[in-house]
Amino acid sequence: MNPNLITLLPAVAEALAAGTPVVALESTIISHGLPYPQNVELATEVEAIVRANGATPATIAVIDGQCLVGLSPQQLERLASEQGVVKATTRDLPWLLASKRTGATTVASTMKLASMVGIKVFATGGIGGVHRGAATSFDISADLTEMAVTPVAVISAGVKSILDIRLTLERLETLGVPVVVNGSDDFPSFYSRTSGLPAPRRLDGPAALAQMMWSAWTDLGLTCGISIANPIPVEHEIPAAEIATFIDEALADLDAKGITGQDVTPFLLKRVVEGTGGRSLVANLALVRNNAATAAQVAVEYAILRRVELR
Repeated sequence: MNPNLITLLPAVAEALAAGTPVVALESTIISHGLPYPQNVELATEVEAIVRANGATPATIAVIDGQCLVGLSPQQLERLASEQGVVKATTRDLPWLLASKRTGATTVASTMKLASMVGIKVFATGGIGGVHRGAATSFDISADLTEMAVTPVAVISAGVKSILDIRLTLERLETLGVPVVVNGSDDFPSFYSRTSGLPAPRRLDGPAALAQMMWSAWTDLGLTCGISIANPIPVEHEIPAAEIATFIDEALADLDAKGITGQDVTPFLLKRVVEGTGGRSLVANLALVRNNAATAAQVAVEYAILRRVELR
């Protein structure tokens, strides 16, 4: 790897050098997930939540062709307010570097860059997966294939509920990606604590989740990621049966407009927000905050395991 490829924020570089916990954060939610200035306010709040729970936040992006792990307040502001920021998955990274463009990282590209500098824990809202109708569209998120090859634990509220959750779990199984639910026997569905599907595996709490990471990567030598589903807090959830109506309406509108590719997820989420009168946005913000706190706690426990091993 070119040592000049990635620039670390000083606080992130210090934490990595010292072996203290670091949590990676994506930047697509800043540039494509929320309007300005709510997006930069949430990004700043999420970083503060990570710090409050004992870890160093590392929001990841590409700015002017430079990969950045950890952003300054000025860089966060730029991502939040600048027009034309590219939604960048892993395959877009070489193009961004070559063209000196600016891109916000998705789950897949955030995982890739985090792993390159040794960050093992990543907090996001929900993961991508198999889109409904994928049997004919072949629309499957690159998040899944990245998890198959990149050893980072992804803490999310589960698969986005606009997707085909059952087929996504089937695909993760085929790819050999461990999937575990934190504190529940039910697999969540983003806005909801249940999806009608059982948890592939269950563990309770940050210490047990960190031990699973250690078992996967140190004891077994696996090179894949781990999907940790962290159900939305009960006081913020929208029941699955209730949200399903709005998702179905959004999907019908999607088909009518012929929207495809990277525009699908932002369109559907926006339509669900409109259909629920903003309730889904409140739930989305709550689960992002919850995932950031849990990820920091997992990172702290994983750092403890590493320190014990080094003694």
